[in-house]
Amino acid sequence: MNCPHAEAAQAGRNTGVITIDPMVQDLDGETVRLRDAGVLARIDLLGVPAWTVTRHAEARQLLVDPRLVKDIDAWALWQSGVVTRAWPLIGMIDAGRSMFTVDGSEHRRLRTKTSQALTPRRLEAIRPDIEKFTEELLDALDSAQGEDGVVDLKTVFAQPLPMKVVGMLMGVDESQHAMLTRRYKAFFSMLTPQEERLALLAELDVFYTDLVREKTARPTDDLTSALILAEEGGEPLTEEEVVGNLKAMVAAGHETTIGLVLNAVRALLAHPDQLRKVLDGEIGWDAVIEETLRWDTPTTHLLMRFATEDIAVGDEVIRKGEGVVISYRAIGRDFEQHGPDADAFDITRPTRNRHMTFGHGPHICPGAALSRVEAGIALPALFARYPGLRLAVPDEEITKLPVMTQNDMAAFPVLLG
Repeated sequence: MNCPHAEAAQAGRNTGVITIDPMVQDLDGETVRLRDAGVLARIDLLGVPAWTVTRHAEARQLLVDPRLVKDIDAWALWQSGVVTRAWPLIGMIDAGRSMFTVDGSEHRRLRTKTSQALTPRRLEAIRPDIEKFTEELLDALDSAQGEDGVVDLKTVFAQPLPMKVVGMLMGVDESQHAMLTRRYKAFFSMLTPQEERLALLAELDVFYTDLVREKTARPTDDLTSALILAEEGGEPLTEEEVVGNLKAMVAAGHETTIGLVLNAVRALLAHPDQLRKVLDGEIGWDAVIEETLRWDTPTTHLLMRFATEDIAVGDEVIRKGEGVVISYRAIGRDFEQHGPDADAFDITRPTRNRHMTFGHGPHICPGAALSRVEAGIALPALFARYPGLRLAVPDEEITKLPVMTQNDMAAFPVLLG
């Protein structure tokens, strides 16, 4: 895939740069190459150079280092005009003002109400709703089977469930869920032309602005209304800030759970001995969830932080103004953290909980607990209803969506029993 900045960005790049494949044709191979490149690896993102961190310990340090910030204005390539709005990944970095794009006290101000709305008590209160949605979607699987008995588990089950949940939390009418799913899918896809991607962002801005104005006039018991009414530090959130938070939270809130549920099912079907241990009650579903999060992370590469001064990491130096990507999939398979068999899926692994798939430090994902609750309800319910669930095609025929940041499948065809 060509990028208008490729020629300019080529100048000064080191040899040994690893190109991140926008078509995601060999994710396992890419993960190994990144890990083998060392603690820090030079990468190419559609013609734009950056660093990525591939080790657990160093990532943990960098994620709390105040010299790495989310502010795009600290990025030398942005300031110099090498990277512009024409770069296909810019919408994942410069997505408007929200808790995902600021640091320090401003980040705390924008994040507080969101965190308060997703407390363990609140999650337990919505558990019956998640269980209800799950049962409804399981019922839909039966009727969605084709004449050959095949059904796409992603389209009918794993994709609509988290959208139903996040939509309920945000106060988004269910009639809008399919539209949002289509727009986010197109936004993340590397097959979408950049002009169309920027238009999608503008359409989402209009949708969320209309939602915020509606909730401002008639607030209800949902997270959107809570963000509008928040007055942390005596200063309410602006309309732009509420819109930015919603836009990013809906994207992160449903994409992560889709990957978690499907990756867990795929891993279990490929390891029937481990599936049997879970179904026999020898080990809990929480172990499946944590090992899946470690081994086959829903987010492959998180874009991007920027150095406000030189930062030494091992034998390398991240120079002031350079961009840093967090490669969670490589980090999850760090030999030093998880042992020489880190590439193996093993729900009995003692280090399965010691991953950072949802981040670390101030920007740790506020929806991490929600994603775990959804998967913790969806997975046992799915296998209880369909204990004979199996793939309808060989595992190697399951393809990834062309998304550079999310570990998502194009489809997941199964036979129910």
